[in-house]
Amino acid sequence: MKSVRLFSSFVIAAASAVVLLTAARADETETASIKFSDPTKPGTLKVSLAHGDLHIRGTDAADVTVKTDLKPEAPALRKDGLRVLTSSSSYSLTEEKNVISLTYGTEGWSGSGGEFDIAVPRTTSIVISCAMGGEIEVGGVTGDLEIKSLNGEVKLADLSGGALVETMNGEIHATVRELRDGKPLSFSSMNGEVALNLPATAKANVRLRTHNGSILTDFDEKALVTKTESLRTKGSHTPRAIVRADGNVDSAEIRAVVHDAVQTAVQVAHEVAAATREAVRAEREAARAAHEAAQATGETSTEEAPVAPIPPIPPLPPMTGGKIVTGTLNGGGPEIRITTMNGDVTLRRIDVKM
Repeated sequence: MKSVRLFSSFVIAAASAVVLLTAARADETETASIKFSDPTKPGTLKVSLAHGDLHIRGTDAADVTVKTDLKPEAPALRKDGLRVLTSSSSYSLTEEKNVISLTYGTEGWSGSGGEFDIAVPRTTSIVISCAMGGEIEVGGVTGDLEIKSLNGEVKLADLSGGALVETMNGEIHATVRELRDGKPLSFSSMNGEVALNLPATAKANVRLRTHNGSILTDFDEKALVTKTESLRTKGSHTPRAIVRADGNVDSAEIRAVVHDAVQTAVQVAHEVAAATREAVRAEREAARAAHEAAQATGETSTEEAPVAPIPPIPPLPPMTGGKIVTGTLNGGGPEIRITTMNGDVTLRRIDVKM
């Protein structure tokens, strides 16, 4: 992603917490570090982005370190001599009660996106929300993950905690180092393949589903014992359109009808979400342009015109039917659920060196 020079500020606002925040200017990136208020306990990192790329890795350090391509610029004096102390193009980094929050672009103008490279202690739990989209990478953490994104690929590596990952449009690739009791895994995409790599000796209960794609694995049939569920429709009445002249039900037509209905629902949901975001983007651009025009003419107002916030990520439409495979891996264990509307589902074995 090309670097974009924007006004960037670090806002530390936590009345009940002591926060250490340092920033060092560099030629291409800005670096900030912040501590958990209780480093003896696992902390949580919450990231909320309008749009941008996010790379998170676990380290042995106690601090959370953020590097970004957003560079601060000294705010120019207005014609009336006043300085602008706030800007909606900044990102904030705060800590309170062992929760570090990074927010960018969810309120006001956010430019053309940011790129964040974040290092966290390995035990950190991570919650990510990306409203418009971007690439998300997380690796080397043992805490739990919750990721919700509208558009963009999600790549996860060397994980050993629970995970809930949802994306509307994008592939999901995950490598899990260890499965733990009470730590389920759930991966869902409307449009994109989902591939999960597990240790050869991992034990799990699995449920794999796809509508338009294949379910694949390289685990042998002794390790992964499965059964394929048939497509079922609710209700006791069979539509006339899927009854043949001889009175028998045309199963192929059932699949076609259900498939078309689900595809239509998915398309409508996606189009509504996209249209909403485009409308909000246009409104934010207009508000930003009006604010800059007012500054250029020396208007006395120091506040930007209010703009609508980015709407929340819509939930994935419920997915029913399709190809469903359930079973046990090496006798059973934590729950693993993988679902995609359009794409393959792949379960691969890997050799893990402890």
